Amino acid sequence: MISVPDLHRRLTALNCRTVAIQAPEGLKRFLPRLADELYHLGYDVIISGDPCYGACDLDLDARDQADILVHIGHTPVDGTERVIYEIWPVDGDLSVINEVIPRLTGKEAGLVTTVQHIHLLSQAASLLLGEGIKPIIAGPSPRTPCRGQVLGCSFEAARRTGAQEIIFLGTGLFHPIGIKLATGARVFACDPVTGNIEEPDSDRLLRVRFGLIQKAKGADSYGIIVSSKTGQCRSQLADRLCSLSDKAYRVVLGEVTPDQLLNLGFPCYVNTACPRLAYDDQVRFPAPVLTPGEFEILCGVRDFDHYEVDEII
Repeated sequence: MISVPDLHRRLTALNCRTVAIQAPEGLKRFLPRLADELYHLGYDVIISGDPCYGACDLDLDARDQADILVHIGHTPVDGTERVIYEIWPVDGDLSVINEVIPRLTGKEAGLVTTVQHIHLLSQAASLLLGEGIKPIIAGPSPRTPCRGQVLGCSFEAARRTGAQEIIFLGTGLFHPIGIKLATGARVFACDPVTGNIEEPDSDRLLRVRFGLIQKAKGADSYGIIVSSKTGQCRSQLADRLCSLSDKAYRVVLGEVTPDQLLNLGFPCYVNTACPRLAYDDQVRFPAPVLTPGEFEILCGVRDFDHYEVDEII
């Protein structure tokens, strides 16, 4: 939970009276309680109820109805005004680091995590050092302001470790698979919540993606999805992809949902919005949704042997 007294001090310093609050899907249920606490501190509160998938997905409409937007759960995006970012830390059991050490084959390992576990990274690094393993943690970047931080759309912190073995401290397998594809390294997914350790298999994902490319080759037209969300809009990339085929057309969308794609009726789509859409939601979509790199493979300007995971760098 965020510190309401600390947030109150920040809002008071900025002379804010009307506050919009936004959180990703897993944290939305906490917004009514936060709104109540802020209301009793004298603020008018607007709750953003639209879906939110990251700091790339700020509710600027809600912000413009308030003095400021409080965005919960993610780190800042450069160049956005009147937004306060509040990280939501999630604690865990770091014994999982001790358990992964015997599996390492070298004397160094890259160490990365997501923002909710950033506060655990220093302790995890100390555990590795105590066992003679040198932790390699990449510095911050414009998209990832914390050391060692990866996003679902950016694995640059893992790539910049240059390590042959990388430890991902976090939940789920999406990030570890992305790290493996982006780096070619051996990746250990260490979950501090469940204590599980897995080595993700990227080959299965590649087989699925290759099958989608083959299926899409028979399409008579392609919808090139362009996000209207400021942090996800890759218009120049969409223009370049459209130039690869005279059957490709730009489709501007705010939310990319199965119903919208079904109603539009394209036999194949190419996603330049949030990179996770093509990977995470493919089973829900009525037609193949390719990544930009996969469309390049389909058009013959890239070889499948040089497959790259889609990222926003």
